[in-house]
Amino acid sequence: MLTSAADELTHVGYTLMEVTFGEEGSSLVERGERFSPFMTDHLMRRLNGTDSDMLRRLFEETVERCIAQGLVGGEAFAVDASMIKADANRQHSVPGDAWMPPDDPGHAVRDYLSVLDHAAFGAATPVTPKFIATADPASRWTGANGGLAFFAYSDNYLIDLKYAFIVDVEATTSVRQAEVGAAHTMLDRTEARFRLKPERLAADTGYGDAANLAWLVDERGIEPHIPVFEKDRTDGSFGRGDFTYNALADRYTCPGGRELRRYWQDSREAKAKPPTDGLYRYRARKADCDACDLRQRCRPGEAGRKVLRSIHEPAHDVARQIATTEAYLISRRERKRVEMLFAHLKRILKVDRLRLRGPYGAKDEILMAVIAQNLRKLAKLIPMPAPAVA
Repeated sequence: MLTSAADELTHVGYTLMEVTFGEEGSSLVERGERFSPFMTDHLMRRLNGTDSDMLRRLFEETVERCIAQGLVGGEAFAVDASMIKADANRQHSVPGDAWMPPDDPGHAVRDYLSVLDHAAFGAATPVTPKFIATADPASRWTGANGGLAFFAYSDNYLIDLKYAFIVDVEATTSVRQAEVGAAHTMLDRTEARFRLKPERLAADTGYGDAANLAWLVDERGIEPHIPVFEKDRTDGSFGRGDFTYNALADRYTCPGGRELRRYWQDSREAKAKPPTDGLYRYRARKADCDACDLRQRCRPGEAGRKVLRSIHEPAHDVARQIATTEAYLISRRERKRVEMLFAHLKRILKVDRLRLRGPYGAKDEILMAVIAQNLRKLAKLIPMPAPAVA
């Protein structure tokens, strides 16, 4: 029976050495000592920072051990994100457009200024946040959970669906663009680091936008077991699914049998340029709409009916076809394992609020929690050695 964290680590093959300070452990790692340091106090001085990748290396070592034990299949992955409260509050914040760095900034402010151009943080969205926390400006003011708004970071998991081991993790600001970008980063990093490339990826609708599906299908050759994110009409009129698309002629046919085209004049088609917003517009003739018996159900206004089609629509079609298969239903069921890992993180490990501030503090604290999750599962799955016979 494993009675302590040290027993669990020894059981899965780690050699332990106790250290007092974070910099002591870092120096031992840099010297290449033949042991696996594991620090239990995540508030050790100088354990985190922009110049240290020790925790990332420790995490990757746990993944390598899982792969060596045959516990990572590498065929099916799932990705998701969960918000974790930051160590910041509304009382100590300013409006987003009024924030200015202090004359003597602390490490959290300096770290925030260093990631303003990073896709995972400052460059994720051009939208100015409503409030910025003075103590941790990289945290995001959000009410996406539907309750009271709070400052948060997003914890992004990429898991292997065989035994639900976490193969990569990334901390980002709490906006969807950053979370989708983190999925790209984790997939690329996992392939480069462990030579793991899944055949299929399961995720929720938040990852079902056209650009992300096209990246998976066209650039990475991964089957997207992801619901397509689509906005349909809510006024009772015909939706886009009621219109039939002819790929050869590049036009739609409405329920009344009329055509919708991108261009009705050859001269305009010859001068056409790719749409800046990534959407092609197919329009019906106003005269056809005026004479149609279905016009009351087809168009809410006076203009002719218009249908939008993404430049990445072929990837949408691939995802829609996959959604009709039995494999998609299996992936949808297995994807819940990543949500169970988030529940374990917050309810069992009690990481429902971060104690370290700044983007690098959030990354390090989340990495430490993920290392613990993988090691706990690894200790349960590796069989105990037979007791020695006296």
